[in-house]
Order: sequence, then C-alpha cells, then structure tokens
Amino acid sequence: MNGIKRFDSTDDKVLSDRDIKRRWSQFHGSIRLVQGNLFQRVVGRMLGEDTIRYRVARLVGRPLLQLIRRLRRKPLVESTQRPTMKPAYFPHNYRPPTPATEPPALNSDLHDVDIVLLDEQTQTASSALKALNRVVNESVAQWLFISDTSIPEFDRIAAINALMSLASPSDDVLFADELGPDPLAPILKAPAVGRHTLLSFNCVGRPALIRISTLRKIGGFEAKSGWAFEHDAYLRLLEHGAQFHHVTGVFRAGRTPLAFEESHIGVDTVNIVRTALKRRGLKGSVSQGPFGSSVRWRIDTPRPHPSVDIIIPTRDRIDLVKQCIAAIEELTTYENFDIIILDNDSKEADTLEYFSTTKYRVVPCPGPFNYALIVNRGVHHSSADFVVTLNNDTILVTRDWLEQMLGLASLSDVSIVGASLLDQHGHHEHDSIVVAPYPQHLRTDSNYPRIDQFTAAVRDVAAVTGAVQMVRRELWESLGGMDEMLKVTMNDVDICFRSQADGRNVVYTPDVQLIHHVSSSRGTLDPLEDRNRFIRRWDIFGSFRDPYFPESLLLLGETMYYRHR
Repeated sequence: MNGIKRFDSTDDKVLSDRDIKRRWSQFHGSIRLVQGNLFQRVVGRMLGEDTIRYRVARLVGRPLLQLIRRLRRKPLVESTQRPTMKPAYFPHNYRPPTPATEPPALNSDLHDVDIVLLDEQTQTASSALKALNRVVNESVAQWLFISDTSIPEFDRIAAINALMSLASPSDDVLFADELGPDPLAPILKAPAVGRHTLLSFNCVGRPALIRISTLRKIGGFEAKSGWAFEHDAYLRLLEHGAQFHHVTGVFRAGRTPLAFEESHIGVDTVNIVRTALKRRGLKGSVSQGPFGSSVRWRIDTPRPHPSVDIIIPTRDRIDLVKQCIAAIEELTTYENFDIIILDNDSKEADTLEYFSTTKYRVVPCPGPFNYALIVNRGVHHSSADFVVTLNNDTILVTRDWLEQMLGLASLSDVSIVGASLLDQHGHHEHDSIVVAPYPQHLRTDSNYPRIDQFTAAVRDVAAVTGAVQMVRRELWESLGGMDEMLKVTMNDVDICFRSQADGRNVVYTPDVQLIHHVSSSRGTLDPLEDRNRFIRRWDIFGSFRDPYFPESLLLLGETMYYRHR
C-alpha cells in the first residue's frame, strides 16, 4: 500500500478553519523565506491570509507569475551533464557530503551483514553472480550489502551503520539515496517503490541492505540477469511482497558511473524487464530508454479493442473545441473511440450551430460552473469501457496516445493514467502532480530543471491532472466519480487519491504528449474553499507524504529545495 489516508471519513480529529489558515500561513511563510524576488515576497504575503486577499493575489499575480516563469525557464540538464560555468546544484541548496577522514564508529550489529565487493571494471557478470549466490546460499548473516571495490571502506561502513540503525524485523530491503554519476545532483529516492516505476529503471539502487533469507525464497540472483542482477532481484522481490524501507540521506557508497552506462548495462536491463513483463503475464514491448540503465516499456492494447469515450467539457469557446477535436480526428490512430461534448450553458451562435450539426453527442450540463459535476454527468452518459477526461484547450501531439494509455489503464493494478502536457509555448506544463508539501505540477522546464531517469520514466505518481485522465468507466462509477463539493479545483487530484485506496496505482507516461493552453476556459477561477476542503480531507501540510516523490525534496514556489534532516 502507498499509505495515502483519508481523514474526513474517519474518527481522526478534523482540522478546524483556524488550523487550515495556520498551515497556509506557514507554507507561504516558507516560500517568502527562500524567495529573493520582491514581487514574489509581496504576493506570497498576500496569499493565505484570508479569502479576499487570496483572490486578489491570484487575479493580479497569476498572469505575471506565468510570464515570469516563461522568461526564466532554466535550461534542462542531462543527468550526466556537468555545467561548464557556475555549478548548478540540484536541488537548489544541496551540497554533496564530504568524504570521511576517519573510520566511523562500528555498529554492534555489523556482524549481521555479509559485505560482497565487486569490481565491475574488470570482473565478468557471471563470476560476480556466482560469488553472490554462494554468499546467499552459505551465509549465516542476516543481511547482504553489495559494493564496488572502488568505494572506500569508510563510506561502506557509514552507509551500513545508517541503514542498520533503522532496520526492523519486517524489512526485507533497506535502501538510501546516493551520489550518482553527477556530483552536483544526487539520486534522491521516493519512500515507496512503485511497481511500474521499477520497470522503467532501478529506483532502489545502492546503498542497500537485502535480507538474505528473503533472497533465498526467490532463488537468489538470476544467472541470466547480467549486470542488471540487482534490478532483476528488486523486481522479483517486489512481486513476492517484500517490504522496502527507504532511508533518507545521501551516501557515498552508491553505484559507480559505469553502472549507468548503456554499453555496460543497457542490454541486460532490457532483458530483465522483458522477462518481468512475461513473468507477470503481460504482453508488451521493451526497448532501450533515454538513459543507459533505463528502458521504455509498453503494454499491448487489449483485444478485442475496448471502447473509449473522450469527454470534453466546454462553455462556448468553440474555437478551442474545434481545434481540440480536429487534432483528435487527424492524429488518433485508434479507431474504437467516440467523443462526448459537455455543454455548460453555451450561448454564442457559432457554438450552438456547431452543436446542432456535429456528429458527436452533446450533453447539456446547465448551471454554475462545477467541473466535477459536469464531468460526472458526461461519464454517466457513457457506456464505453474507458473514459478520457480532456480539456477543451488541449491539442493532441502523440498519434498512438489511446493505444499507449489503454495499455496502462487496462492493467489490474492501475486506476488512472495521465500524460505529459506542454504549454502553448512548447514548455513542459505537467509532468505529473507531486505533493511536496502541496500538490503542484512537476515541470521539467522550471521547477525540476533536469532530464533524468525519474522524469523520463513511466512511473507511479500521487496524481495527474484532470486535463487528460484515462480511467476504466466502471471504476469511476464505483468511486462515485469526482467529488462535486470540489467544484473547480483539486477534484482531479482528489479522485486520484481515492482511486488508490484499494491498492491500485495512478500512472504517468511521458510518452504521450498534448499541448495545453492553460486555463483558457476556466480562467482565474480557483476557489479557496475547494483547496481548504481538500487540505482537510487529506491532511495536507500535516501527515500527508507523497509516496512516489523523493521525500528529501521540497517544492517552494518555482524552486526545488533539499530537505535537510
């Protein structure tokens, strides 16, 4: 389970209005502390004080902030690329740990750990696997710790001590953050190991302690896995219900740069993920990913091909509706789909004429704007196997978008599937929604100015935007649809959270892209009442932790900070 818990339907203490106001104040106070821009400090001071100030700040500040964001786009940095000018650390305030100068104090439980040293530069994968399996079969220790010979003993012991200090009887794998091949940007990891993320890349890595008895239960390391043997073991351990425990803190005893190179591990990684799909009874394809130790994987579209209804809400703005539908008709390669237009009191003559002549269904949705209610009505009028909620201000880019999203949405452990959105200027506007500590769009063009294994992966996420969501219609109905009390905002994030209560996952794919003319229809509507209801329900700014986003990252404004612990 990912640990997402609802609070307004339990006996837990419900947050008061004063509590919520205090949390907003603390959040915006944190932003003001780190923002050096005068305008941002002033707007930040206005936000969260009361409803009137909040609305004024959004009305005046949001367009200006969007302009500033476009003008200040940070250049994307490949995960292995080193800047040639001033070092650009990521996160913003991160600095690498200094090498140990003296041996750390030995942990009294160190005898419970069998340390296996490998030399990936000179050793063959087959000899390494034989040595490892010999230890798995013969060791009397509880834990296995794998390290390259190039890692100094001081660093190995420091990592083992930190991991052992937090080990519990229920843990099968303990793992921590690592330096990685880029000295300016560590590999920070999420508290939960996503089943779908782990297919895309080895998100566990090193340093790690693996319980030897659990390894024995899965038959040790697979002889055919090559240098991707750890990635393969983690996949099989996860499938067998092993418990993974992430320990925060960046340690120097991680993988060597060689472990990320395509020539060293690329073919082996593709093979072990292909085997994992077959082991799970899934038909699909696997190819080399954008990084040496990552892959692109796809699930074949189910047969017979399921029906899909694309649900597009609108109030007039027939110019947007026409370009949205035109792109769907021109580019979509999937055939078994239909479109339902949801009309929220359109009045313009051109709009009404289009509605009277279009071949697609038009469902009247009268009344004040309530996105959740409108979409729910559209799903109610659908009889398709799957539905896609789609904003009228989106333009399709990826031709086989429905095939890709259906492959993921058809998986029994997936609830909702989302995609990548670019703004009208071609910049990334949505690469999933992260909660760190408040739900915000992850943007690789601004607040996450990197292209790395994480951002380039098909991965498990806390939520995706309702601007494009695919979900099985029966599941939507079983959830009661979107919460119509969240009239304008947070209804999409809320249904993502609720959809994960039974163990399903929300999955984001960067391989499906659309252009999104941000808020062209909704405008500046963004009621604080919706946000406060959402905060109260999920204990945002309190106990809520995003299970699939690195817990050491803090997103304040447009900048990602390292959360020192």
